[in-house]
Amino acid sequence: MGQNLTKASTAAEAARTALMDWWADAGVAVPPPPPAPRPGVAGAPSLRPRGVQREAAPEPAAPPPAAEAPAVKAQSEARAAAAAADSLQALKSAVEAFEGCALKATAKNTVFSRGALTSGVMVVGEAPGFEEDARGEPFVGRSGLLLDRMFAAIGLDREAIYVSNILFWRPPGNRNPSEDDIRACLPFVERHIALAQPKVLVFAGKLAAQTMLGTSEGIMRMRGRWSEYRIRDASGAPTETALPALPVLHPAFLLRQPAWKAQTWRDMLSLQAKLESL
Repeated sequence: MGQNLTKASTAAEAARTALMDWWADAGVAVPPPPPAPRPGVAGAPSLRPRGVQREAAPEPAAPPPAAEAPAVKAQSEARAAAAAADSLQALKSAVEAFEGCALKATAKNTVFSRGALTSGVMVVGEAPGFEEDARGEPFVGRSGLLLDRMFAAIGLDREAIYVSNILFWRPPGNRNPSEDDIRACLPFVERHIALAQPKVLVFAGKLAAQTMLGTSEGIMRMRGRWSEYRIRDASGAPTETALPALPVLHPAFLLRQPAWKAQTWRDMLSLQAKLESL
């Protein structure tokens, strides 16, 4: 049978050669025979032995877990330190020991609070200034003197109100605080209010009001309008306990824009009426 196949193949090749010669004699262009397929080209026979599988490419290694952002880490550490404080003195010590806020590296002192809660009023301002940083107390410069006169006008002595800020360290050059600065301090501020347990909160200035009330509304629209601030638990979650909160213009703004003192006087009268109703 093998001889028959060989003879058939030889005959086929002879017929092909004869046909090509006939085309050549007739003037027909004869195409060259196709090149033999190369290994690795589509249509070429594989040189890999049958039954041998190509080795699969290795799976790419999973990327290492992303490092926790410094701001997130700082806020997490602040939350843990604030939660562990069970008194105002313990909270003050925790703030003084905290290293997660970049402002601390350039400030002279940690500015925690001044005054007492005799009246039930807690004032939360924005950030220490030059004199506050030098003395380690909030609202002791020109704006502090004006704040004292504002409360004295409704019969509240300087020592009868409890005063703090949303930042415990002065921003260099009195620059605007960054979001990271605020996030690092916020757990302490929330714990501060929860431990102080005031009857009424006064947020002095846009930054304090927006941060503590969670709004982007401007201070000119907020001032003099009562809101509610919900006490946070140790984990930072809001509780059912709400405190009346009054946003007012910051005394430093009133020193630059004294025409607004009349509106602020009306806001202080509203605060007086609120305290009398509690």
